[in-house]
Amino acid sequence: MSNLYSEISAALQDGKKNLVTELVEKAIAENLPAEEILEKGLLAGMEVISVQFQEGEVYVPEVLVAARAMNAGAALLKPLLAEAGVTSAGKVLIGTVKGDLHDIGKNLVKLMMEGKGLEVIDLGVDVSAEKFIEAQHEHNASAVALSALLTTTMQEMKHIVNAFNEAGLREDVTILVGGAPISESFKDEIGADIYTSDAASAAAACLAAIQARK
Repeated sequence: MSNLYSEISAALQDGKKNLVTELVEKAIAENLPAEEILEKGLLAGMEVISVQFQEGEVYVPEVLVAARAMNAGAALLKPLLAEAGVTSAGKVLIGTVKGDLHDIGKNLVKLMMEGKGLEVIDLGVDVSAEKFIEAQHEHNASAVALSALLTTTMQEMKHIVNAFNEAGLREDVTILVGGAPISESFKDEIGADIYTSDAASAAAACLAAIQARK
């Protein structure tokens, strides 16, 4: 394996965006496969950060800085991956539900999911059931991730699950729910598929569910 991959991974873990960009450009110049640069360099580094975050060794700021470095490297690889016909590991819709404007948790889950090679369509905050359904018709995602931080907005998750049922789309997607007031029993009560208490395990569970569908 090229030593460049481990250099990219290490630079990403340190959040050195410019160095990551430089190393990815070097790997491209050396004609290393774009898919390998992504998987063995960028995603491998993000996986380390993800595990460290789960274990409390790094915190949100470090994750954000690492993700910024990863996105800079991934932007260089995008056209090459498209040319090579490499597709993402799966497509996910994510949003904070209607009435709720909190986005830190959602953004963190999005970063962790992108760190797993998933393509994430971020619908933002205050997202209605109708908007989720519209986005699903447009993007045909394999998973839908719902976030709520308020007890007053968590019931909106049930409306969204029901909307997917009514639209005949429920069988097509894995629905994840998360946020401070959410629990395993609430997930069961509203008929969602996955609840996890943190961003890193949400991303891992989502990827596993998408792969199980294939």
